[in-house]
Amino acid sequence: MVAAGHSRVEILGWLSEVADPEIPVLSITDLGIVRDVEVNGGVTVALAPTYSGCPATEVIEKSVVDALRCRGIEGVRIKRVLTPAWTTDWISADGRRKLKAYGIAPPAEGGTKRELLFGERKIPCPRCESGNTRTVSEFGSTACKASYQCNDCLEPFEYFKCI
Repeated sequence: MVAAGHSRVEILGWLSEVADPEIPVLSITDLGIVRDVEVNGGVTVALAPTYSGCPATEVIEKSVVDALRCRGIEGVRIKRVLTPAWTTDWISADGRRKLKAYGIAPPAEGGTKRELLFGERKIPCPRCESGNTRTVSEFGSTACKASYQCNDCLEPFEYFKCI
């Protein structure tokens, strides 16, 4: 049941405090995986996984239920939304700023994997903003990130891959 007086807007505000377990500087709303909240005698939260098989999906779902339960909302229903599929285009502008401030290069807007593989787009260093960077590995600390290094400031950094 929904605790008396709680609105969809209020619930979305609470969800904006739920951190992504793999990149805790981002909330799940920054990441753009909260697709909808329905308040109709109960609460249903529609979530889109970042990709099929993402190991954080179940952790995020539990975090949503816990965040609402601690505010008096019981029986939260999670609805997994697979279409349209999540892409990095869903990351908010604020989320992109948070990634950069955290030292992770945000995904290139409108970028494709093809551009990155064939060198058509350079990923700017989140520290010094130089475009003189190189791919160290297509695999970073999580499946959604790649490892890069800046050739100017020599700092390593991760890039949130375009999906």
